[in-house]
Amino acid sequence: MRWRLCRMVSATACACAIFMAGPLAAQERPAPVVEFPVGWAAFLDDAVIDHGVFGACARVYLTPRLSVGPEVVYLLGPGSDRDLFVTANVMFDLRPPDVDRRRVMPFLVAGAGLFQNRSRLAGGTFVASDPGLTAGGGVRLWLTDRVYVAPEARTGWESHVRLTVMVGTSLGR
Repeated sequence: MRWRLCRMVSATACACAIFMAGPLAAQERPAPVVEFPVGWAAFLDDAVIDHGVFGACARVYLTPRLSVGPEVVYLLGPGSDRDLFVTANVMFDLRPPDVDRRRVMPFLVAGAGLFQNRSRLAGGTFVASDPGLTAGGGVRLWLTDRVYVAPEARTGWESHVRLTVMVGTSLGR
């Protein structure tokens, strides 16, 4: 049941991206980017469980404001608690493309994919996999024509809050 929901969300996001790409295809799209997030996450259980976060993402623009791409994020929790998110993300830039995008660009992001938890217990290693969903937003602050930092906040399922800062670079002009 959970995998069906995850697949349905991913298929819907892809369909929306393709549908929206048509009217804006003639406009110039930004170059692909790679990003490296680092930060903090907290799982909301009986108590807050703090985690360190690091990962990598890549995105290609389908339109001047809509981009898609994979993300792999690894979370280091207390003791042997380790978590992995592998998601397909859809990102939407909130400012129109005719505005100078090389300054400040607020954005929304949503992702769907796989969440995996791994912990060592007395009887061995426990591994659980579930659908992973995230949503949030942030702002890209361009430092140069090709490099930016982007504070971002997300929440998602498995029930967590994530605060990261991404360093990103454009792979073209």
